[in-house]
Amino acid sequence: MALAPGKEGGRDEEQEVGFTIDIKSFLKPGEKSYTQRCRLFVGNLPTDITEEDFKRLFERYGEPSEVFINRDRGFGFIRLESRTLAEIAKAELDGTILKSRPLRIRFATHGAALTVKNLSPVVSNELLEQAFSQFGPVERAVVVVDDRGRATGKGFVEFAAKPPARKALERCSDGAFLLTTTPRPVVVEPMEQFDDEDGLPEKLMQKTQQYHKEREQPPRFAQPGTFEFEYASRWKALDEMEKQQREQVDRNIREAKEKLEAEMEAARHEHQLMLMRQDLMRRQEELRRLEELRNQELQKRKQIQLRHEEEHRRREEEMLRQREQEELRRQQEGGFKPNFMDNREQEMRMGDMGPRGAINMGDAFSPAPAGNQGPPPMMGMNMNNRGTLPGPAMGPGPSMGPEGAANMGTPMMPDNGTVVMYHKFNSFE
Repeated sequence: MALAPGKEGGRDEEQEVGFTIDIKSFLKPGEKSYTQRCRLFVGNLPTDITEEDFKRLFERYGEPSEVFINRDRGFGFIRLESRTLAEIAKAELDGTILKSRPLRIRFATHGAALTVKNLSPVVSNELLEQAFSQFGPVERAVVVVDDRGRATGKGFVEFAAKPPARKALERCSDGAFLLTTTPRPVVVEPMEQFDDEDGLPEKLMQKTQQYHKEREQPPRFAQPGTFEFEYASRWKALDEMEKQQREQVDRNIREAKEKLEAEMEAARHEHQLMLMRQDLMRRQEELRRLEELRNQELQKRKQIQLRHEEEHRRREEEMLRQREQEELRRQQEGGFKPNFMDNREQEMRMGDMGPRGAINMGDAFSPAPAGNQGPPPMMGMNMNNRGTLPGPAMGPGPSMGPEGAANMGTPMMPDNGTVVMYHKFNSFE
């Protein structure tokens, strides 16, 4: 891009030298493009100027993003890409003659800028921008420092538009906006804008009657004893009184601030202790609640375990009862079968004996003999010959009562003369 530093009609052809500049090189690190700081006010425009003529006037300084012209009042606004390009355009075009009119160019006032006071010494440009970004897009945020780089407690914030600036001003005026841990709210006010670059040149002074009256005397020192010196001294005394009163007010305010800070620190310490006590109580209550929950859980588990044990015991008892019943049933079934087989075997053996094997089962089949009678003689045996048998001699023997006769079996004699005794509930031998 070629920039012609010369002005119309005021430069020789030898001085009108063009040079190429990269527009991006005019953006500072972190600087945003097309901000309010890049906006120029152009005054004393011809009434017949068109928008195309106005753009063509600034086409050498990059593509503008905003163009506004008020032909009736003869002024306009234009916004360039960077502050540096706007400064170059202002320096080159200010005073340029356009259709017999000298142009007056200066930076436009920022209508969305706010002043921020009561900033903590630890607040930086980045923190200030971050804090006010909640109200809308911020173009620039700066903390003002002194010649040693120490924060002065003041700063300013430039928004991209007026609505977020008004919102921030209203919210901070109605509420207490805190930027750091210290509960000291910031004070937000519309920024007073001053032109400390161009100031007021003589060519822009209006030559009124008051102007000519005040310019009659040149700059001088008042001589003692004169009228000028007397009232100049009184003005100096008034200024000194104002200075002293302002200093006293500043001291009072400073002492009040220090006292408030001390009270705030003590109250903060007490507040922290109260929070710690509340936190301790909350933790104790939480521990108590957890302990109760734990005890309830243990009680539930214990009850569940007892129910399981009771159920297990019932199952074992039921299984034991079933096993006992099964064992009893098996014993009953096993005890009936051998007796049945023994009775069948006895019947079969008795059947093989025939008529000779008729068995007298005792009292159940024949009446018992008389009490004084002896046992009937067995077949084939002579009771009178008992003494011929081996062994001791046998006497007539005592008489047997009904009990003895009842317990005697019926004598049986097979064909071979052998005596066979059948005992009740026994097998044949």
